[in-house]
Amino acid sequence: MLRIVSFTFNGFAENTYLLIDEATRATAIVDPGAYSRAEQQTLRDYIELEQLSVKYLLNTHAHIDHVLGNAFVLKTYPGIPFLLHALDLPTLRAVPTYAGPYGFAAYEPAEPTGELAAGQVIALGESKLEVRFAPGHAPGHVVLYDAAGGQLIGGDVLFKGSVGRTDLPGGDHPTLLKSIETELLTLPDATVVHPGHGPATTIGAERRSNPFLH
Repeated sequence: MLRIVSFTFNGFAENTYLLIDEATRATAIVDPGAYSRAEQQTLRDYIELEQLSVKYLLNTHAHIDHVLGNAFVLKTYPGIPFLLHALDLPTLRAVPTYAGPYGFAAYEPAEPTGELAAGQVIALGESKLEVRFAPGHAPGHVVLYDAAGGQLIGGDVLFKGSVGRTDLPGGDHPTLLKSIETELLTLPDATVVHPGHGPATTIGAERRSNPFLH
């Protein structure tokens, strides 16, 4: 069984996730937004307290708020794979050009060691994550689906009552809506969506009432 723990970090109120395989304590860190030393310490303390074994660093996409803690994670847990979709590499590599003006002058870049791709299955202890390609908010955006647990790490694709913005470089609104239609709304209504910002929701709730999907 996969347990999902969230932390809200940085000035963008970004949700950082720990995906924890309960049987083995194998853990993936997804979209680490921990920027300040206090935020980084909070993340590290929880992992130590729970005796988790960090196996992966995964980015759903590479906008600044989701990658501020990448370098910290890789320094703290050396040797773990850092995976990102290849189409979001330019997004990641652009972050140093605007981190300072956004108030994150101490941002440290980090380079992925591997790729995420549509249909890829990531084994995390006894749990499995399916990678689904869902561009529109960012060119290489992916979501991570835990079919056994009925839950999805959705990044900035679908929110409670809203959808991801598409006015940033590489964004495209029709592409985003197509991604939601084909990659998210095809999941069971009971699927819990853990978004990059704000509270969790379900596929069914958004199918019924999200004004952007009607």
